[in-house]
Amino acid sequence: MSSKSWLRSSTLIVVALVASALAPTGAARGAPGGQAPIVHDFQAEEHGKPDVDNRQGRVPPPAGVNARRAGPEAEIRWNALGTPAAVVSAEPLAEGLGADPEQAARAYLKNNEAIFGLSAEAVDALERVAVNPIGAGHAVLLRQKFGDLPAGVDGLVAVGVVDGTIRHVTSSLSRATQAPPAAAITAQQAMEIAARDGGIDLATATTKQAAPVAVPAPDGVHNAYQVVLIGGGDGEAAGYTTHVDAVSGAVLVRENLVDHHADPENPHWEVFPANPRDDYSSADTRQTWCHTPGPGCDYVSGGDPATGKAWDVDHGTGEPTNTSLGNAARTFENRASGDPFTVGTRSNVLTPSRNYVYPWRNTWYEAKCDPAVLDQPGENDLEAAIANLNAMHNRMHDWSYRLGFTETAWNMQDDNGDRGGLGDDPEQGNAQAGARVLSVRDNANQITGPDGVAPITNMYLWQPIAGAFYAPCVDGDYDMSVIGHEYTHAISGRMIGGPDAGWSGAQAGAMNESTSDLFAMEYLFEYGFRPSGATPYVTGGYVTGDRQRGIRNYDMSKSPLNYSNLNYDLVGQQVHADGEIWSATQFDVRAAFLKRYGDGTAKLQRSCADGKTPVEKCPGNRRWAQLSFDALLLMASGAVTYVDHRDALLAADAIRFGGKNQDIMWRAFAEHGLGRDAASTGPNDGEATPSFVNPTGRNGSLQMKPLGEAKDAALRLYVGDYEGRVVPVADTDPATPLGDTVEMTPGVYDFVVAGSGFGHKRLKFAVLPGVKLPLPLLLTRNHASASNGAAASGDGVNQAKLIDETEATNWASLTGAPAGKSVVVDLAGDAPVKVGRVQVSAMLRPNVNDPADPGGQNRFSSLRAFEVLACSSGCADPANFKKIYTSPADAFQTSLPRPRGADMIFKSFDVRDTSATHLVLRVVSSQCTGNPLYAGEQDNDPNSATDCATASPQREHVRAAEFQAFSH
Repeated sequence: MSSKSWLRSSTLIVVALVASALAPTGAARGAPGGQAPIVHDFQAEEHGKPDVDNRQGRVPPPAGVNARRAGPEAEIRWNALGTPAAVVSAEPLAEGLGADPEQAARAYLKNNEAIFGLSAEAVDALERVAVNPIGAGHAVLLRQKFGDLPAGVDGLVAVGVVDGTIRHVTSSLSRATQAPPAAAITAQQAMEIAARDGGIDLATATTKQAAPVAVPAPDGVHNAYQVVLIGGGDGEAAGYTTHVDAVSGAVLVRENLVDHHADPENPHWEVFPANPRDDYSSADTRQTWCHTPGPGCDYVSGGDPATGKAWDVDHGTGEPTNTSLGNAARTFENRASGDPFTVGTRSNVLTPSRNYVYPWRNTWYEAKCDPAVLDQPGENDLEAAIANLNAMHNRMHDWSYRLGFTETAWNMQDDNGDRGGLGDDPEQGNAQAGARVLSVRDNANQITGPDGVAPITNMYLWQPIAGAFYAPCVDGDYDMSVIGHEYTHAISGRMIGGPDAGWSGAQAGAMNESTSDLFAMEYLFEYGFRPSGATPYVTGGYVTGDRQRGIRNYDMSKSPLNYSNLNYDLVGQQVHADGEIWSATQFDVRAAFLKRYGDGTAKLQRSCADGKTPVEKCPGNRRWAQLSFDALLLMASGAVTYVDHRDALLAADAIRFGGKNQDIMWRAFAEHGLGRDAASTGPNDGEATPSFVNPTGRNGSLQMKPLGEAKDAALRLYVGDYEGRVVPVADTDPATPLGDTVEMTPGVYDFVVAGSGFGHKRLKFAVLPGVKLPLPLLLTRNHASASNGAAASGDGVNQAKLIDETEATNWASLTGAPAGKSVVVDLAGDAPVKVGRVQVSAMLRPNVNDPADPGGQNRFSSLRAFEVLACSSGCADPANFKKIYTSPADAFQTSLPRPRGADMIFKSFDVRDTSATHLVLRVVSSQCTGNPLYAGEQDNDPNSATDCATASPQREHVRAAEFQAFSH
């Protein structure tokens, strides 16, 4: 520990009211008469001589500084020299002190002479050390001089200033300002004293310096020499900065300059709290996490919540394992196994120092996925990956434990003590799982058995793969949004349905995926660890390279999804995509809690996350998280629907909070189609009944009013952005029981209206409380509709599905290059019609058995760019077709790592006004052949080609779901 830490480690904390003037009114709280005992908390380095500070005593803070007449409340922590170690407030400490940051800092100190003990003359005498910019503000660092001698230890003040406003102050200033006595020994004598004290041979020392300085102390100001010695012998490295009293020759302060392995009683882990930098630079931004406070520790874990033992301790013996084997998590290498369910045999065996700190060189990224690095020195940062994964699993264990995932809720631990559960089931993590197997990439998984069976998680390497996934060359062991997601599968899988069952069914599986995204997000949020992403709510932003949406179709904080959208994704029923419906819903429930209870301070968030503050006093997000854990325990079966889970959450609120939050919860549920009348036939129901009715509030309603050419049409109304495989909320078809009116909680909604002969239309409309409003639907006739008599022919298969007015089906061409493949549409009627606009959809159908289009649908086969041609006579001859429109090259724009359904839904394109009896949709490119994001060789793996247009089977496939034509 540095000598300056002496002041911090023995601070006395009081709450005071501080600004430009403070009034002394009594003794400081925390010790009788304002006096606090000195705490010498010098942690040994365990190599060479430890840091030492021989200064004794404490100057009490000035009486009565815990109150002031006006200004914001602030926290003052006092140092042993009787001045503030820190002045902290959420509000400005002072304002209007001038544009010059240094002068503003000096003015603040002068205005607070009673607190800092410096006269105006003493403030003017402070030496300017640095004025460093911090955004629009500055950090001003000033240093005391005592006579002609600068302070060698302490005597500093740092002031955070922005536009004449003081925002933060820390100091090691001394209230004593007098010049020290004259020196009685020479600089050479001081070096000899320091050399003997440190055990350094002065004759062979490579560095030996001695400078006259002053050292403030509680008993006054000492004249001293600041001696820097670095040994040059053959033995262990040695180096010290020693402050030798220039009068008595005593060693005042010694600081060991050599950083060795950590104290064996305080294990260290070097980790990325969220992920490495999202620009993928090789800057090592890891933090040092420690079991207990100590030098160099950025974060203190505090150990196992139940026992306080460190993460690497065997609870059966009480002794450290000195490896990545602990009570809650056991982490291994499993790079050579092609079986993702097998735990490897190499654990992270370490020295007795328990210093889990290893080099990280960003090797996989820098080598562009070259597998040769697996056998080169450093082994692709393997040990750093093991240490990181191990620490993250332990963090999720500790965080979830405080929310109720304890032994009696069937958590994962080797030794449960006498606290319940079976034990013998710590989380078993595979770092760089399957790294030597090319097909094992771009994924992560969790295998969770019943209580007593150790769960397994696999974290894989990521890299681009032709026509499948275009990820950066990164290691999933460093993305906490992914690690937390996988660990949460074990949390929810254990807590729901008792100790021997988990989630079961499509809707349950979707909520399982969603809960994992939500809990990983919440853990990171509560501790202030910012994951890669445009917002903190993106899952997998680092491993996918997509900061906007990560691995999902949507950032959960910007999702339009609702319960009517089950199966909306472009490959049909898919638990990850359907899980986003629950994520969107729960995010808004959480947002309602935040709006009601606030988000608190970072300090309060962490206190709540650490279980130190009762949940009833915590911000809204923590209350929501607690209810989310509670609800899992209220579901006796894992075969649940969204409605079941909704009800469990409402019940949890009634139990824990007396139902105080039913109104805000119902409102958010109703906005996402899980209102009062939502219903489902079971966990595999893909066509559940949505309801937007809030039973605790005033609802409004909309009545469909078809107009113009569609006045008597049978139209369907959908909430959100999707039509294919989505359940409508109202229709004007008298043959169905649905009705033309929908009741909804107030708000502004996006809608899609569709009907045979009229294609699709998007609109936005407001629902007002207590009011029934007409919903005007002005649609024009779709000339390319099969229901109006249009017909389709041409390349590929399923041409008729291009004009059937649903995005749930599609046309496909499966052979040859996509460019030039086309479908001719014979428009409805015999006479030419005016065409000024077309609508095109590139959606895919579900992976269902279709003899005409065998095999699964692939996202990269979706249409990207196209042309429209028209003909009004002699249309049997292709020469009579003229091009009337060429789309942008990115008409259906997608991003990394792959196309998504939200990119493919129908869009409208204005074309040159034309009279036509026939139109042609002609392909320019597919996502595979035309998107530069999926082109070229993107890695150095000789076993893997990445260019979609040449290396993927999708190079000969192209699909489109809809082609519609309108006069205007």
